[in-house]
Amino acid sequence: MKFIPYEVKTGAENMQIDSDLLDWAIDTQFKDAIFRLYGWSPACISLGRNQKDDFINQQLIKDNNIDVVRRLTGGRALLHDDELTYSFICPIDYLEHGENVVESYKEISQILIDKLDAIGIHTDFGAQKAVKTKFDYCMLISTGADLCYQGKKLIGSAQCRKNGYILQHGSILMDYNKDLLEKIFDEKVETTEVTCIKDIAPHLTREDLVKHFSQL
Repeated sequence: MKFIPYEVKTGAENMQIDSDLLDWAIDTQFKDAIFRLYGWSPACISLGRNQKDDFINQQLIKDNNIDVVRRLTGGRALLHDDELTYSFICPIDYLEHGENVVESYKEISQILIDKLDAIGIHTDFGAQKAVKTKFDYCMLISTGADLCYQGKKLIGSAQCRKNGYILQHGSILMDYNKDLLEKIFDEKVETTEVTCIKDIAPHLTREDLVKHFSQL
């Protein structure tokens, strides 16, 4: 597996790097997987590929120095701030069940499950919940392919496919600003639905997680 070391970039730069890595894998017909870790500065809202942006309060994001970028992948918006983000790129036939979207999500996410298990954070795919279409915030929706800790969503992921290759990326919440999220998305963020590393294992830093996930 090719590992891309952790780095902090703007939202536009992060999405461009993921796109460039996917295109490089396709152009070279790379047969292995690529695993990348990254952070965001400044904080950034990423929109799903086909998601409308009419919910965004432009003055609010300007006042809070928040960027906006559109992802290659689908799904709902995320606020990328205090988190560790991963991306995973591979040929469809690299995976045992690569042709099946849900099973490929689970197969890739098993890497995250195993890594978190090793440090005492036991996640699973949880139960799929009905999508409430008024929600613009991704972490309020569980698809059955996202990772949960004790029934609360910890990692939200999204995927796209291009020319026989898969790009999956996702956010591991270190912490979140409940008040800011509610202002941005104009909806209640229930602490019974979402969790973060700070709540689960407050002694773990982002640097700790980066080091642990880097040991592939």
